[in-house]
Amino acid sequence: GHFNFSTADQLKAFVEAAAELKSPIMVGTSEGEADFVGWEQAAILVRSYQKDGFTVFLNADHHKSWETTKTAIDAGYDTVLIDASKLPYEDNVALTKKIADYARSVNSVITVEGELGYLRGSSEVQEKVEISPSDYTRPEQAQDFVSRTGVDRLAVVFGNIHGIVTEQEEHLDIGALQKIVQAVPGIPLVLHGASGLPAEEIKMAIQNGVANVHINTELRVAYHDTLHEELEKEPQETTPYKYLKPPFEAMKKMIKEKLELFGSPGKI
Repeated sequence: GHFNFSTADQLKAFVEAAAELKSPIMVGTSEGEADFVGWEQAAILVRSYQKDGFTVFLNADHHKSWETTKTAIDAGYDTVLIDASKLPYEDNVALTKKIADYARSVNSVITVEGELGYLRGSSEVQEKVEISPSDYTRPEQAQDFVSRTGVDRLAVVFGNIHGIVTEQEEHLDIGALQKIVQAVPGIPLVLHGASGLPAEEIKMAIQNGVANVHINTELRVAYHDTLHEELEKEPQETTPYKYLKPPFEAMKKMIKEKLELFGSPGKI
């Protein structure tokens, strides 16, 4: 399971939930989240949990430039996703390889994720997002991409989108996923945009080769809605740790539910 945070209390909820289930966990910051928290500050926060024995790994999620991804590597992130999927294919290959080479020159145990395919939508609640098979990761291209870049994980598109949609149903194309798996055997595949997907389809994706599942929008909604309810209920309360406790618990509950869905508990 991979979950994004932008505040220290969110991170604490994620780590505690995983620890109670004896599950490893990945936590991430997008470029915007990292800019808010601070790249070095995020790395130090996660490192403090690692020193206390928690199995948590920090990922630079959807970093789209050399500059921001290098910042994450230099700050001590455990892994990075260089998302150059919107660039022409050869440019995607070149930038991903450049990041992979630099990352390993700095840290021999860092892992690098690349992305291939057009993952539509954004990490928010939307009415509709157009989904087309033409956006899917092409198996033959995935094989070439992995071979030339040397990535450790590959983010793929097979019906998934970023965010939650309210006026359409999301469905994964498991057949398309199976073809990608056949093209790049042994490479862990990553499902981004799992918020809003039916639980059974997430299970099917895992059973058919997905090793890492990203959830973000559902967590944001849970945090926002619970905080809004709490502030309306106690409008005079000004002590942050008091009105932030309910959204903290809401996120922790959701993390546990997702980790159980992914089959993570008991793996460490």
